[in-house]
Amino acid sequence: MDEEATKHHEERRNTLLVLLNCSLLAVGAVGGQLLSRMYFLHGGHKRWLSAFTVTAGFPILILPMAVSYKRRRFLITTRLAAASGLLGLLLGFNSYLYSFGTAYLPVSVASLVGSSQLAFTAAFAFLIVKQRFNHYTVNAVVLMTLGSAVLGFHMDGDIPKGESKGKYALGFFMTIAASATHALFMTLLQYTQGKARVPVDYDVVLQVQLVISMVATLFCAVPMIINGDFQNLAREAAEFGLGEKKYYMIVVLAAIGLQVMIIGSLGLVLCSSSLVAGIVTSLLVPVRQVSAVIFLREGFNAEKGMALALCLWGFASHLYGRFKAGLEKQDTDDRNPQQFEQGNGNNLA
Repeated sequence: MDEEATKHHEERRNTLLVLLNCSLLAVGAVGGQLLSRMYFLHGGHKRWLSAFTVTAGFPILILPMAVSYKRRRFLITTRLAAASGLLGLLLGFNSYLYSFGTAYLPVSVASLVGSSQLAFTAAFAFLIVKQRFNHYTVNAVVLMTLGSAVLGFHMDGDIPKGESKGKYALGFFMTIAASATHALFMTLLQYTQGKARVPVDYDVVLQVQLVISMVATLFCAVPMIINGDFQNLAREAAEFGLGEKKYYMIVVLAAIGLQVMIIGSLGLVLCSSSLVAGIVTSLLVPVRQVSAVIFLREGFNAEKGMALALCLWGFASHLYGRFKAGLEKQDTDDRNPQQFEQGNGNNLA
């Protein structure tokens, strides 16, 4: 009876962590990416700075990690730390690829990355971590991929004024490449955690996130030093369209927002799976559409409305599939307690 109560407690705690990370991912993805786009819209042009801000907010992790370490003196293994460092290099490169989309594409078009990222995540999850799908998850992937892809039908009308078609095309294809890289990153993170055989809890999530973010930030800082970007920040701030104070405000708030997004994304992978993180990211595609219309005055058309409906439909399908699978698993556990103990929890996306 005590074991059953403990398992239910762990499941409840994991559910709360998943919900918390979903909230962080949503707030950070929408707010951070809007601020990053504002940087380029009003005169910013440093792509490495844009990539740098994705993880430069990692110091906000130090305080909760210090409190956690004081409560329970636990450190991740050297092997897991080294693997996290390599993943940090991949995330830094991925952030640079994303900066092209932020610089050259409207948010409404850049959010197309949601469609390709979900497809890439599903493929990598199947190939690397042997993720098995039920038909509800497959339905969700198809619907949300189609919903995001619909946004590409009228891309020609979204080319910003004064921007060449060449830069627009470069931004689009680099964004697709970034979506594939990020999908690989999330799947490798899930694979690394599984191989490390370390129970996922608050301490592990914080420490892995800190190592990944620190390495990614250093990866982006090196070319900034070589290019003299740090020395030229004052001049760019003085020439910024919204004024010098708002320049620094946008850069700092973007760094905080994007770090919150990374915290939510990594936490979701560690507490659930890379595919779930991909599905939640895709659900945010239409949310970013609406936010771009409200705050950046980007256009909204029937295709974007259709994408919103398809993405919500797909997300509902995935939630229903998880709910139904949970009921079936509980029924099986009640009839065969031994199978409950042997389950590994990785059968469903």
